[in-house]
Formats: sequence, structure tokens, C-alpha cells
Amino acid sequence: MRFRFLHASDLHLDSPFEGIGGAPPDVAARLRDASLEALDRLTALALDRQVAFVLLAGDLYDGPERGLRAQLRFLRAVERLGGAGIPVFVVHGNHDPAGGWSACRALPPNLRIFPAGKVEAAPVERDGTRLATVYGISYAASAITENLALRFARAEGVPGLHIGLLHAAVGAQAEGNPYSPCTLADLAQAGMDYWALGHAHEYRVLSEAPWTVYPGTPQGRGARPGEWGAKGCVLAEATPERVESVEFTPLDSIRLVEAQVGIEGVQDVAGLSRRMLGEIRRLRETHEGLGLLVRVSLTGRGGVHRELQTPGRREDLLEDLRDQTAGSAPLIWVDDLVDDSRALLDRDAVARRGDFLSDLLRRSEDLAAEPGRLRERTAEAGLALSTSRYRAWLPDRSAWDPLALLREAERRALDLLEGDAAS
Repeated sequence: MRFRFLHASDLHLDSPFEGIGGAPPDVAARLRDASLEALDRLTALALDRQVAFVLLAGDLYDGPERGLRAQLRFLRAVERLGGAGIPVFVVHGNHDPAGGWSACRALPPNLRIFPAGKVEAAPVERDGTRLATVYGISYAASAITENLALRFARAEGVPGLHIGLLHAAVGAQAEGNPYSPCTLADLAQAGMDYWALGHAHEYRVLSEAPWTVYPGTPQGRGARPGEWGAKGCVLAEATPERVESVEFTPLDSIRLVEAQVGIEGVQDVAGLSRRMLGEIRRLRETHEGLGLLVRVSLTGRGGVHRELQTPGRREDLLEDLRDQTAGSAPLIWVDDLVDDSRALLDRDAVARRGDFLSDLLRRSEDLAAEPGRLRERTAEAGLALSTSRYRAWLPDRSAWDPLALLREAERRALDLLEGDAAS
């Protein structure tokens, strides 16, 4: 008997985006609605794919006060799923611990919220067959430092999948993070077939034996690195004996993306503005149908770098980008303009200085003047790298261009060692 289930977490319903500055009220409202739209997409996906059940691993809400609009939207989603006979299993996490304010006293019969204090188990059956047993525990408070994974244990002699539903910081996630920290070994000893985790906002499969999965948040909502890129949920294909595969499925309606724009060859600020806008338009084509929250990062070396150092120039460019993208449908909001560019280097002046960098450039020119020796050195380096831990990252060595590699190595050395020395 094959079936599938949906696993999501960290919905943070009806919460504003964090660290997003300067957005006008209409844009801020659109950003806030994005988390609710992700819930609607999650519900539609569960119905369309006819899942057997839905798992929600904590932080449905952004705080224990649980806004009214968020609760009503969630209630309607659960009722829609209930109409299709789909049960929903929920644990509360550090943002929405058990006991927070509830606008809904009479819960739909298909909704099971696991309490705090102890791990409880709930069966999932279809036509008299036990598909799975879901084990879960909610947070009693916002800062749980106990390793809750140690409370889970597989029930003996019970058929079907055994699934642990837990909001926790596993492994590296636990570094400096007090929320129910545990290890993969702690999870493995509980005997679960699948760990439906919440807390990390990035999709990660930590293990396949047992399956240990963070689905990430369905909608990125802040300036932190973990909020960027595609966000969604996990669909798992299973039988009562095992989970066969997991599939990440995007749900976000607004995607946080970075536009990296090199300043090389740009003659003036007007040219830089055109290049930035072109990259934003390229991102729009890549993410068709999605709203975009864009952070522009300027990179490379060029003469326009000096103009960007004028007080207020970067801020004016940012406002101009916002003006040019205003009214876009779907939404485009340029959140920030980060200048990581550098000034031009006078290579000849560096070569005349008589220091380490000038010696490096001289050796580089000597190698470039002897193609045979350059090929030999490149082959030696390729052989050394092919036996190192970096071998999986190497492109096909037969396609290497020794002179191009030398010039790229020279450029990177100058960038790293010379800093912002300008011509």
C-alpha cells in the first residue's frame, strides 16, 4: 500500500519580514501576506497530491500571542484538509510554545496537537491498515534546553511507519542554539523510520537511515542567509514498511534573491545602474511568476568604485533602482545595495615596488613566457589536486587552459593581498 505524506515547519504565519528596511506600506503588507499565501499553497498541494497526512513541526506562529488572522487562516486550512479526510499533526516550537493564546477552542477532528510534558503517539490508518504511528511533543516554553529526542522510543510490535515529529536543533544547528539540542545518534537510537524536524529554515536531509529531514520554512521572511532562495515543504513517498524518497517542493510566493553585479568595464554610475537593472530583469525571468525581494551586491574592480565612495551615492542608486522597479507585477522590492567592489589596480606600479606581490607578478610573467613549463606546472598541480579532498570539485583537466588559469590565479592573489590600493 503506497502513500505519501507532507512535512512542513516554521510557517511563522502572518509575521512581518525581519530586517527589511524602507518598504512602503503596500510593499510591507504584501510581504506580510506571503506567509499566509504559503499556507494556502501547502493546503492546495496536499489536496492535489492526495497525501495521507500532514506533519507540521513547530513555529506555526511567530509568538505565543498567535495573531487572530493567522489562527483563522490556519483553522480554515485544516478544515479544508479534513474535508478530504487528511489528518494534520502539529507540535509547537520555541516561537509558539504550548499554552499560547488560542482563538479556536473547538478544534477540527482531523487536527492533533501534541501536548508538552510527554511524547504521545497517534495512529494513521487507511482501510483498516496502520500506515504510520506519529510521535510528538510540544515545547512548554520558548527556551527548551532539554534534549527532547531522548524521550522518543519506538513502540514494539506496532506495524507501519514510525515517525518522530520534533522541533529541535540537531548537530551543527545546536551550536550556540539552546532549543532542544540533540545529535543524529540521539535520533537514531529512538528507532524511528522518519524524523520530521522543524527549526532550521533551510531544506536539509541530514540522514537517510533513518530519514532525518528539515523541510525549511515555506516562505523566507528576513535578511539572514538562511532565508534566501527557494522555500517550501517536503513530500515523502512511502509504504507502511519504509520511506522510499523525499521531494522538496517550493511554496514561496516571494523569493529572496541576490543579484551579483560586477563593475568591471563600467564607465560611469549611469552604466552601473543599467547593468544592475539588467541583472534584476534576468532574475525576474529566472523566477517567473514569483515576487522578488532583491539584494544587489557589487563585486569586482573598476573605475566606478571611486564614484561609489561619495557620501549618499549608494543610497541614491538604491532609491533609483526602487523607482525603476516600482509597480512591477509580481512585486519586485530592492531591499539593499551592498558595495563589495574595489578600486582598479595599477599592475605595472605594483610590479615595480619590490615587495612580495611584485615578485609574484614577475614569477607569473616568467611562467607565461614559457608555455612548455607552464603546461608542466599546471599538470603537476592538477595531479596533486586530483588526489586531494578537492578532487570532486575539479573540472575535466583535459579542458584546462594553463594561461587562463595562471591569469585567474594572479588576479585572485592581487585581490586578496592588495586590498583597496587604487591606481
